[in-house]
Amino acid sequence: MSNNGSTEKGLARYFEFSKHGTNFRREFIAGLTTFLAMAYILAVNPNILSAAGLDPEATFTATAVAAIIGTLVMGLVAKYPVATAPGMGLNAFFAFAVVGAMGIPWQTALAGVFVSGVFTFILALTGIRETIINAIPSGLKYAVSAGIGLFIAFVGLQGAGIVVNDDSTLVALGDLSDGGVLLALFGIVVTAVLMTRKLNGAIFYGMVITAVVGIIFGIIPLPGQIISLPPAPSAFGAFLAPLSGELINGVSFYTVDMLVVVFTFFFVDFFDTAGTLLATANQAGLTKDDKLPRAGRALASDSVATIAGAIVGTSSTTSYIESSAGIGAGGRTGFTAVSTAFFFFLALFFSPLLSIFTGQVTAAALVMVGVLMAANLGKITWGEIQEAAPAFITAVAMPLTYSISKGIALGFILYPLVKLVKGEGKQVHWIMYAMFFVFIAYFIWGKA
Repeated sequence: MSNNGSTEKGLARYFEFSKHGTNFRREFIAGLTTFLAMAYILAVNPNILSAAGLDPEATFTATAVAAIIGTLVMGLVAKYPVATAPGMGLNAFFAFAVVGAMGIPWQTALAGVFVSGVFTFILALTGIRETIINAIPSGLKYAVSAGIGLFIAFVGLQGAGIVVNDDSTLVALGDLSDGGVLLALFGIVVTAVLMTRKLNGAIFYGMVITAVVGIIFGIIPLPGQIISLPPAPSAFGAFLAPLSGELINGVSFYTVDMLVVVFTFFFVDFFDTAGTLLATANQAGLTKDDKLPRAGRALASDSVATIAGAIVGTSSTTSYIESSAGIGAGGRTGFTAVSTAFFFFLALFFSPLLSIFTGQVTAAALVMVGVLMAANLGKITWGEIQEAAPAFITAVAMPLTYSISKGIALGFILYPLVKLVKGEGKQVHWIMYAMFFVFIAYFIWGKA
């Protein structure tokens, strides 16, 4: 008891429990709440990245390890009650746009994730990050987030067979008499109901309920076991070969295509993290004069998580807005994040359960996350066409071209053009003009 008491007192001093009006028990429960709210990523991320050729069991381990490292650094160094894990949208971009549409090997794509993480880390330490954030208009930022939401929702519907290929109309509704399709639709309805009831961990619980129903009706087979040692992360260090100049399947890392890929990884993670940190810090009452204390540490922590994720074999890691669930449960310090990391560690030993989380089960998670991200469309100034048109093109082009990077490219090319025609060219930051030429070069010399 004395050892436990001294440990709790040490934690209380380090994380300043009294200053934030919290305690060990409250922070621990908040960490569990955050974990339950974002635990779906342990099933969804391997499912998505398997489309890129990555082994799902190994990716399960990589997902958990990246979440543990990033969340521990966020909690211990930045002392924020914020958890990190491989980001939704970024994993879809990795699998379906970079590897699928562009034909870039997953090893080379992981190298892009690593480089983007290093670049973001450097910018976080130098303060240049804020300059770039301010250079990009808010409408395009909202459009990128919303477009990614539309894209991953489409991926979820497609993977579940709800949306299928049609030679006449490109897409069509799937076979509603198919058991797998019906199971996916059931999952979407259940998850939507749980989210409507504002249940913490609604997406995770929705997936569990859907999987159980699938097992009951014989759509999903029972796993052979429940507990086992974590699978080895087979993609560990795979990013090194492309960076050293080695050609993977005849593809080099040092191309215009990869420049755009690295920029997209950097751009999306960049703003996703900044927005999440600001939102969660405001909720927890941690901001001072609308500024984030220890902002450099928090942003650097997220970058370290992305670097770690690339090393073990997963797509970009980012701060999770689901951390707001833990904050809502009373989490105010970095110990909330440390507790979340502890539960991710425990989850490492339940990899056999991964087999029950099929595309039909994970569809609801992709669709519901898409709904949340698409809400950013409401923040766009639709009454001003010079703002609305580039934003609309950015968002709608992502699912229609099946490429997040092409959506960003088209929107960033259109924006300075319409602003110039409107006579508002001086309002456009020089960085936007620079990106205009970069993306023009991408369409001329890249695989557009």
